Amino acid sequence: MISFIDLFAGIGGIRKGLEQAIVSIGETPQCVFTSEIKPSAVKILHDNHPDESISGDITQIDADKIPDFDILCAGFPCQAFSSAGKRQGFADTRGTLFFHVERILKAKRPKGFILENVEGLVNHDKGKTFATILTCIDKLGYKYSYKVLNAKDFGVPQDRKRVYIVGSLIAQPSLEDFESSSSTLGSILEHGLPCKNTKFTRLLLKSFSKSDLYGKSIKDKRGGDYNIHSWDLQIKGQTNKKERNLLNSMMRERRKKKWAEEIGIDWMDGMPLTFEQISTFYVSNDLQTMLNKLTSQGYLVFEHPKKLVRYTTTEGIPSSKRIPDETKPKGYNIVSGKLSFEINKILDPNGIAPTLVAMDMDKLYVVDSKGLRQLTLREGLRLFGYPEDMKLDIDLKNGYDLLGNTVVVPVIRFVANRVLSTFYTN
Repeated sequence: MISFIDLFAGIGGIRKGLEQAIVSIGETPQCVFTSEIKPSAVKILHDNHPDESISGDITQIDADKIPDFDILCAGFPCQAFSSAGKRQGFADTRGTLFFHVERILKAKRPKGFILENVEGLVNHDKGKTFATILTCIDKLGYKYSYKVLNAKDFGVPQDRKRVYIVGSLIAQPSLEDFESSSSTLGSILEHGLPCKNTKFTRLLLKSFSKSDLYGKSIKDKRGGDYNIHSWDLQIKGQTNKKERNLLNSMMRERRKKKWAEEIGIDWMDGMPLTFEQISTFYVSNDLQTMLNKLTSQGYLVFEHPKKLVRYTTTEGIPSSKRIPDETKPKGYNIVSGKLSFEINKILDPNGIAPTLVAMDMDKLYVVDSKGLRQLTLREGLRLFGYPEDMKLDIDLKNGYDLLGNTVVVPVIRFVANRVLSTFYTN
């Protein structure tokens, strides 16, 4: 019998991978304590483990109330270190939750642990945050390893990098020298399901064949062959070839660093350009007429460039923000950003999915026989390597939120096996 606890459990992904690893060495897994506070996650944990109780906020639970155990699992909240958040780290309340992991390791002295977090944790605050975590682990006497691993190398069709920190009291676990495997999105997709029938999906299918949509992003933030823009679909009004060429030229030029120097601002990803600046790379007698029309349609916005303002938070953390610099002349800029449209990306069945995150999973679509549709929750589970008997009986919105914050089970199984190998022999 190998016992473990599951902190910040989510829907139980770390637990699932550890249980698979324990069974693979001929032992029996036993979860003796689970902590999770999100109601939707608690529901899923109850659905999959009906005979177990779920404890609440770990910050309010004394370590002596937790049964003894062999392995600690914790996917402590990552928003404080994620590029999708404000990256405040330990200045963010969620960032301090690691210290509750440390508190329980110190009090209970389990044989080993498995921790998971976003890749950004490693370099957050120039590596100081990660160094603090490792120092805490080292002082507890654990022999540890860490490595950024990508789900796509473990037979899961998703590009998802996460850092894994593992430790043992017996010997240092190695996360090196693993046999990689790969798969494509098509291997996990269901077929013949109901598709979306909206003005936007009808417009896409009218403008492109299904196969031409594979791997395409629909956004005005970037150019390139794999982007479909609002002016390609003429969503905001009719455009002619000259106007579309102008917009494509501006898309490329507005990100060049030379304009920041000329404008007199710190470089920003997508600067408004004046008529004079635009006329240096796009020559046309009716340039101003086109700019006026595209602005009135909403493809362009006439705005001041933004200056970078650096400041220190009340917690003493250096930070920055951008605000319009009204001392600089206004220019023309592309309006829409990454998540401006009903669909952000249409996944390629011959490729892999991008990193799935809670905030935009609902904007990822796939091509089905009847048209375009969102990922099902079963497909979402497969994209994280969950077994087919995993239950996720919940509405789509909450399901996407839970999936976007879960772990990749086969990666956990690998790192768990490496921890187990330090104190169990197959």
